[in-house]
Amino acid sequence: MGVQVLQPQNQKNSLRATLTSNSRRLEGDLELKPEIGIILPTYCELSNIRKLILEIENLHLNVAILIIDDSSPDGTADAVRKLQKKYHNILLYVRPKKYGLGTAITDGFKIFLSLKNPPKYVITMDADYSHNPKEIPKLLREMRNGYDFVIGSRYCKGGCIKDWSAIRLGISKIANLITSLVIGAKTSDYTSGMRCYSLKLIKSIINDLHSQTYEIQIETIRQAYLKGFKIKETPITFVNRKRGKSKLTLNEIKQFISYMLRVVLRFKL
Repeated sequence: MGVQVLQPQNQKNSLRATLTSNSRRLEGDLELKPEIGIILPTYCELSNIRKLILEIENLHLNVAILIIDDSSPDGTADAVRKLQKKYHNILLYVRPKKYGLGTAITDGFKIFLSLKNPPKYVITMDADYSHNPKEIPKLLREMRNGYDFVIGSRYCKGGCIKDWSAIRLGISKIANLITSLVIGAKTSDYTSGMRCYSLKLIKSIINDLHSQTYEIQIETIRQAYLKGFKIKETPITFVNRKRGKSKLTLNEIKQFISYMLRVVLRFKL
């Protein structure tokens, strides 16, 4: 059974057009209605993606795994296609070039929203083993306790970062402190990439997300906070990536700073 796309009448025209475009480029079949959707943005993750997907499959969850690949030259997409022959809960969306993490996440949200039976929960995480897939059930437990948004925090009690230098850790903590003062939400880790969103939250904020790169992590928290959604942190262990190439670029750092300045000066995008 192919992926079925629902075109909601109450969505904005721009969102509807994006959903239609995404549905034409989406590869894969879903045989069951998933409770959980997982978004894995990838670029040159051939050495990681197969093992990561298999570990997620071994959790035995009712899950749809969506890989958003930015035309990785190392064959990441082909590795996913091979797994699709065995696992019918894997979706692949290959974009023509490297557009950035922010658009990968929003594209993933839009794709899951476009399904006739969208998942109740959507998880985002890194595909490079910075995040341990075995911690996925921890996020889901908190969501099932009635929260709209659960953030896997490296800085709340019980959280941990491995293999970071003292300088990098210090910069990250200072950045999170400044962000907390600007945004106002009681969150210790604004930039963690491992989180879980309710479908209700995604529907509410999707048209307010404009970030192209890493500042998407802050923007989603800000929008959830401004709209009064219930946010919870749960501790995770973050391990500095062991394989592949670093994704953070100077341009992405500039965009992050630019976003924060816009929030400070106008408190709106």
